[in-house]
Amino acid sequence: MTKLTTILLLFFSLLISGNAIANHSDPGDMEKNIEELARYFEGKGYDFNDMLEDPRYEPVENITLKFTRAAERVIEDFSEYQKVLNYDHKKTLIRDFMKQYASDLDSAEKEYGIPKNVIAGILGIESEFGKYGGTYNPFNVYVSMYAEGHRAEFAKAQLEELLIFVKKNELDVFELRSSYAGAMSYAQFIPYSLNRWWVGKDLYHMPNNINSVAKYLSHFKEITGTVEGAIYRYNPSDLYTQAVLSLANEVAEVVEEAK
Repeated sequence: MTKLTTILLLFFSLLISGNAIANHSDPGDMEKNIEELARYFEGKGYDFNDMLEDPRYEPVENITLKFTRAAERVIEDFSEYQKVLNYDHKKTLIRDFMKQYASDLDSAEKEYGIPKNVIAGILGIESEFGKYGGTYNPFNVYVSMYAEGHRAEFAKAQLEELLIFVKKNELDVFELRSSYAGAMSYAQFIPYSLNRWWVGKDLYHMPNNINSVAKYLSHFKEITGTVEGAIYRYNPSDLYTQAVLSLANEVAEVVEEAK
């Protein structure tokens, strides 16, 4: 029995057992979707079928449901949002983070024109300054999204960007970690962003994350005209923007005193 057959049987068993995938995809449709995806990438010159046979390839069960639950959790109050982010704890960490990476933050601020406390604020909100790097694998995530038909074209596009990135940097795609949504590194970049704004090769080297966040924000600051607008493009949420700026302001006085 091939790995692909085993995976399809797993999908089918989940449906039968009552742990159905959120969009109730038919096993036949999922099989068709995976085969379609494989044909596409094999045609692009990737050994995609070999990747599907790799023992490290495992479907992310109920991935559509994960997105659905996240979308259903609507938070409008900033204090509640802060609690979800564990904001108060992040607030206690930002000064030490900025001291530890002072030279990298100074360099990034000088090169990209983004305040270093804002760069730190992004990394604090996204990964608690490098504590969290993700527990999923992005290849598994995007293949599972496509199989279930959840944002299929987006998943296919990000999967292609991911394969471009790992080929360019000679990386093992199964060694990468991501969120359930496929965002990687402490900066939480999707593959599209990695290929355009990532600085360096190692996704888990903090100075690379610092410079990549600064490069991303610099690009969108030029487009939007403000740092606030750039932060919003990082994550299109007013609460997110407020949280980043609030965390950055926790050390604003220290930054000014150091100038």
